[in-house]
Amino acid sequence: MTQVVAAPPKGHLPTLFASFLHFDVSFMLWVLLGALGIYIAESLGLSPAEKGLLVATPILTGSLTRIPVGLLSDRFGAKRVGAALLAFLFVPLALAWQTGDSLSQLLAVGLLLGVAGSSFAVALPLASRWYPPERQGLVMGIAAAGNSGTVIANLLAPRLAEVIGWHNVLGLAMMPLAVVLVAFLLLAKERPRAPEAPGARPAGLDRSVLRSPDLWWFCLLYSVTFGGYVGWSSFLPIFLRDEYGVSAVTAGYLTAVAALVGSGLRPLGGYLADRFGGVPMLLVLLPAISVIYLAAAHLPALGMMAGLMVAGMACLGMGNGAVFQLVPQRFNQGLGLATGVVGAIGGLGGFFLPNLLGTVK
Repeated sequence: MTQVVAAPPKGHLPTLFASFLHFDVSFMLWVLLGALGIYIAESLGLSPAEKGLLVATPILTGSLTRIPVGLLSDRFGAKRVGAALLAFLFVPLALAWQTGDSLSQLLAVGLLLGVAGSSFAVALPLASRWYPPERQGLVMGIAAAGNSGTVIANLLAPRLAEVIGWHNVLGLAMMPLAVVLVAFLLLAKERPRAPEAPGARPAGLDRSVLRSPDLWWFCLLYSVTFGGYVGWSSFLPIFLRDEYGVSAVTAGYLTAVAALVGSGLRPLGGYLADRFGGVPMLLVLLPAISVIYLAAAHLPALGMMAGLMVAGMACLGMGNGAVFQLVPQRFNQGLGLATGVVGAIGGLGGFFLPNLLGTVK
């Protein structure tokens, strides 16, 4: 019997663009409570610790749901799972729009809205499977540059909240969500797979992925790079307001600039990792991140702090690209599961950072 071999991947630009859009709108919604955090905190009279918990709650949910979503993506296809995920997000947005008058209600909304963070385990494998190994760093960087949704949230949400109120901003967010859902359904396409051999285990259940030491090293590295990026993106508006007394809109602008640099340099980090290797890149970036954190801990003047924010986000963004140049190179089978696990642990780093900063305040 002739064995059927899958054709080598050549790329699919519509799917890459659809993956970017999916990640972009999901990331925008994932950090939306953080972008509106100043208005929500002032409206409800939250303490510093409560502020940190509020903006960290969606990060926790998004991190933990990446593993089951990654498994479902491997089993049923990333397009189906991705479309279902986008459709689900209408629920927490509608609830926040019509309710959200207490901390407990908003924490419940945050738990549901945080599912947006699991887009990571859909968009990246969907795009990755279409491209050869030598292009993984660049392709994964482009798809994951959808974390520029952070920029959109921090640029627009505070200005809109000034005009229509923060409740209505959450309702208005359903409009771009609907547009992206339609675009994703029209553009995204699963890469055809070779027929499975008789008796083969269903995709997504390869436990050897979880037994690999490399997986847990990637988790540790990503908890620093991605955890730092998403944690700072969510907490910086509140941090800047509390420590430097800037307006909500100014805090949003400064956060957006830093987040834009981080998301924009993620593809560059992937490209450089393709060229020089992900490990050498991280050996440069991780010490740089440590030095920047140490300098920021001294709370310098606002201008200096803004420069440190931008430099730190730049290193974190390139570090994200470097880590995910390595993941698809190491894991071919079970990529959705590997992506979900690494993304989950990475997101937990983003959950602990706002809570730590809010608590030690």
